[in-house]
Amino acid sequence: MTDMKILIVEDETAAARNLKALIRSEMPSVEEMIVLESVSSTVEWLRQNDPPAVIFMDIHLADGDAFSIFDQTEVTSPVIFTTAYDKYALEAFKVNSIDYLLKPIQSADLKRSLDKMQRLSAPEMVDYVKRTSGSMKRGVKNFLIPVRDKILPLAVTDIAFCHTEGEKVSAFTLDGKRYPLDKSLDTLALMLPENDFFRANRQFIISRRTIKDLSVWYGNRLLINISPEPPEKIIISKSKTPEFKRWLTGLIG
Repeated sequence: MTDMKILIVEDETAAARNLKALIRSEMPSVEEMIVLESVSSTVEWLRQNDPPAVIFMDIHLADGDAFSIFDQTEVTSPVIFTTAYDKYALEAFKVNSIDYLLKPIQSADLKRSLDKMQRLSAPEMVDYVKRTSGSMKRGVKNFLIPVRDKILPLAVTDIAFCHTEGEKVSAFTLDGKRYPLDKSLDTLALMLPENDFFRANRQFIISRRTIKDLSVWYGNRLLINISPEPPEKIIISKSKTPEFKRWLTGLIG
């Protein structure tokens, strides 16, 4: 695996530096490593340059999530995702990528991903790209909910918020009804339209339509007041508050 160009899509400087060092240790003869920090710059680069040998792609970037890259341009390179999500959350799309690396990235995990990519034949690589390009889009409009002996279609537009308690995840509708979901909150965060839903914390994904007002909370955090009433307080951390404000004002994507 020599004389190759690698693209790293990562908006955290320390994470990009660490990944470059790990790649260099496994592939000392790599020709070039390009680091991009946003969806927009990645789309522009892919449109103007030959495909790299492999793309290491973080999921959450400064101007949106990486899945929107696949909506805006053709990606013909194998992709290895890098993410802070746990392994369970990644099962939903693991089959559609070469591999993923869970942060903080370890040398052994990187080697496994590169070995896996090397084992793929050309036809297998083409099949991977086709499956990936078609599966990364947030096109879900309804969830199917089993209710007694029937299956109820639950429209995404009717969801006020999703909440997890233990291992149980529920969707609460705008009229206050509660329905069980068979997906993790991490998976739902990848499926729901980002302009309309926000991952507030480990317990909640909230809809823009359900927000009444905000209150300043302890430690420069935000308390989100919504309707219908949630089962517990919804607190936005200090570090996530700027991202939430950008989302709420529409300054995303």
